[in-house]
Amino acid sequence: MSSQEERPRSPSASRPSQPPQSARPIPTANLSNLSLLSQSSTGSWERGRMHGNARSPPAHPSSILSDGNSFAAANAAQAGSSEGGGPRPWPVDQSLSEPNPSTGRQTFQPPPAPSYPRTPREGYGFRPSSGQSTPNSTSAAPSLSYPFPNGGSSRRLTSRDDDEDEGDHRPDGRTMESLRAEVREELDRNGLIEAARGVVEAGNEGIADAEGLGWPAKSTHLRLHSTPEQKTANLTLLSSAIRTVLECIGEDPDREGLQRTPERYAKALMWMTKGYEERLVDVINDAVFAEDHDEMVIVRDIEVFSLCEHHMVPFTGKISIGYVPNKLVLGLSKLARIAETFSRRLQVQERLTKQVALAVEEAIRPRGVAVVMEASHMCMSMRGVQKPSATTVTSTMLGCFRSQQKTREEFLTLIRTPSMARR
Repeated sequence: MSSQEERPRSPSASRPSQPPQSARPIPTANLSNLSLLSQSSTGSWERGRMHGNARSPPAHPSSILSDGNSFAAANAAQAGSSEGGGPRPWPVDQSLSEPNPSTGRQTFQPPPAPSYPRTPREGYGFRPSSGQSTPNSTSAAPSLSYPFPNGGSSRRLTSRDDDEDEGDHRPDGRTMESLRAEVREELDRNGLIEAARGVVEAGNEGIADAEGLGWPAKSTHLRLHSTPEQKTANLTLLSSAIRTVLECIGEDPDREGLQRTPERYAKALMWMTKGYEERLVDVINDAVFAEDHDEMVIVRDIEVFSLCEHHMVPFTGKISIGYVPNKLVLGLSKLARIAETFSRRLQVQERLTKQVALAVEEAIRPRGVAVVMEASHMCMSMRGVQKPSATTVTSTMLGCFRSQQKTREEFLTLIRTPSMARR
C-alpha cells in the first residue's frame, strides 16, 4: 500500500464541526417541584433553619431563576443585607450581635430557651404538706392494729385473713374476739399499750425530720450546719485520730508513705458517709410525675457501696427496686439516688434494704414496693470466718408485693431473668 493512499476516515471526522451547545434550562415548574420534594424529605435542622445559626437560609426561599443565575442572585441578596438595605437571610425579628473585629461577621442572639420547671407536688417527694415536714401515709388518725384497742374498725383486711378458719387454736370453743380481749387486758395491766401507741404515732410522722433528713444520726445536724471553719477543725481532729490508730498498730506515721495518710483517710471517710447530710427532698428534686401506669416498674442491679457499722469495713453488692405506681411515677435515676443516699452511711444490710423501700413508699405512695439486695461483706471475707464466696440476700416487701403472692413472684422472676440489653 502506497503512502499516497488515503486512510479511511472515521464517521465523526467526516462531520462538520458545530459550536458547543449550552445546557438547556430546567423549566421553572420542575424546579419548584424539586424544591418541594427536598423540603418534604429534609428536616428543618438539615436545611439549616435552626435558630442561632447565622448561616441559615432565608425563611421563605427565593424564586429560582431559570437562566442559571440563582447563585448570583443569592450573593447579591447577601451583599444587600450587609449594607442594611436588602433582604436578610435571617428572620427580621432576630437580633444580631456586634460584628467580630477579626472576622467582620455577626452572629445571632437567639432568645433564651423556654424552661419547663418540674411541678412540685405537695405531700409527695418528701415535700411538706399542710405545715408538716413529711406527708403522712393516711389522713386519718393513727391507729393501732391488733391486739391494741382501736375500735376494731380500722383493722386491715386482706384477701386471705388469718381468721378464716374458726376452728384453729380454739379447742375450748371461745371466739377470737374473747381471746383478743384477754390479751388486751394483760397488756393494759403491764402498761404496754400506751408505750406501743407512742411508737406507732411517732412512726406515722414520716421518715424525714424537719430538716428533710431521713433517719438522721445523733450528730448529723451538727455536720449539716457546720461552717467551713468547723469542717476544717473536724477534719483535723479526725486526722489526729487516724494518726493515733497508725501508732497503735505499730506503724510510723512520719515515714514517707504514711505522712499524709491520716488526712487522706479522714477526707475519704467523710465522703463515704456523705449520706448523713443529704436531704431527701433534694434527692428526689421534684421528679414525681403524673402517669396513668399501673404496671410494675423495676430498676435492678444498682451497685451500692457501704460501710459495715460493726467493723467499719466495706460491703458491696447490687440492689433491685420495684414498685407498682398509683397514678404517680418516680424518675428512674431517683431510685438509684435513694439507694446511694442510704448506703453512704454506717449500715447493716437489713436496715439499708428497709430504708430504701420505706423512702420510695413515702415519696410517691405506690400500691406496693419491693426491694431485694445481694451483697458481699468484707467483714466476713477478709477476717473472721473468711468465706469470700458467701453472699447475703435481704428483701423488703410492702403493699401488694407483701399481700399478693403472684405480684411478688413476678418481681422475683424479673430481677433474676438475664438482661436482654446486655446480650
